[in-house]
Amino acid sequence: MTVTTLIFETKVKRTIFSEYQIEALLKALVAKAGLTYPEIVGAYANRNAKIANVHLDVHQDSTQATYMCGSNPHFVASVVDSKGKIMVYPT
Repeated sequence: MTVTTLIFETKVKRTIFSEYQIEALLKALVAKAGLTYPEIVGAYANRNAKIANVHLDVHQDSTQATYMCGSNPHFVASVVDSKGKIMVYPT
């Protein structure tokens, strides 16, 4: 059984962040919450470098307006409607 603990939650207007800023914010939150300095350096290294890792890779859900980064801890950013429901991309 997987147990998750809420580390941080906030709601902001969608218009204050670009997609690039959302991705950068998620990377910063993951790095601050759970990575060592060497892990952060490796996350920014060239992919073929010996020290490279994927700790700060940001993934986007293909059907919903949701971005995810990290593994333990991980952070998620979603675009929601006025009722708090995650927006779904048209098919």
